[in-house]
Amino acid sequence: MAKLKVGLVQQAVAGNDKQANWRKSAEQVRHLAAQGAELVMLQELHSTLYFCQEENTDYFDLAEPIPGPATEYFAALAAELNIVLVTSLFEKRGSGLYHNTAVVFDRKEGMVGKYRKMHIPDDPGFYEKFYFTPGDLGFEPIQTSVGKLGVLVCWDQWYPEAARLMAMRGADMLFYPTAIGWDITDTPDERERQHTAWHTIQRAHAVANSVPVIVANRTGFEASPIDGDPGIQFWGQSFIAGPQGELLAQASSDKEETLLVELDLARTEKVKRIWPYFRDRRIDAYEDLTRRWRD
Repeated sequence: MAKLKVGLVQQAVAGNDKQANWRKSAEQVRHLAAQGAELVMLQELHSTLYFCQEENTDYFDLAEPIPGPATEYFAALAAELNIVLVTSLFEKRGSGLYHNTAVVFDRKEGMVGKYRKMHIPDDPGFYEKFYFTPGDLGFEPIQTSVGKLGVLVCWDQWYPEAARLMAMRGADMLFYPTAIGWDITDTPDERERQHTAWHTIQRAHAVANSVPVIVANRTGFEASPIDGDPGIQFWGQSFIAGPQGELLAQASSDKEETLLVELDLARTEKVKRIWPYFRDRRIDAYEDLTRRWRD
């Protein structure tokens, strides 16, 4: 497949009514499919508000098993539209055991793979370690009818090791469903630095591995349930970059939008031949990368 139309959905979330949020997402997925998209990605934890702004055991009620209602809904949507669909959910694997999980559906084949978020943050307003057990499925691309998808999740986007391992296993593209934003007390300069860093490192994954990168981030303000906490202004700006990090499309910071790009996968192969990074890696000298620190 030399050409592939890829789309993403950038949304704001107003509440925890899953069915309403799924219908809203499905409307935009249908819009992209009508324009010829064969692969569509939704943002991280799109079924609910970003509940990790506080540590509250009641939020575990939002999780669900795989298979479950969400996977049934989105499998049916992918089959209806004859597309590959990358989704995200709060997975209940067992009593007291939960993951932040991306799930991939392939046309009428149903669920063809999942990825459990490996890197779990714990920062003010992003208390994810309270909710999510680190993934145990490794960095394994998911084979679909449109290619091998290297699906990672949000905080994973800061780690070149994750992108590299996906590419080394033959991922044709990298996908990052994301929920990241500013503390509203941050200064404009600090906001710009944070966003630029986020944008730059993901485009760098495209460059270093010669593969397109697709990033779907949420938008909108979500108030903190903790009195006195500032809440999060999710910065949107979802984007799609080509295999040399070139920006192919980018959404706004504050609007719900879709993006659609036709990727030239034959060009990706040409870039890999011109810039043979994998050929020139000094794997004989990298053993310390598996250590926490070089003391």
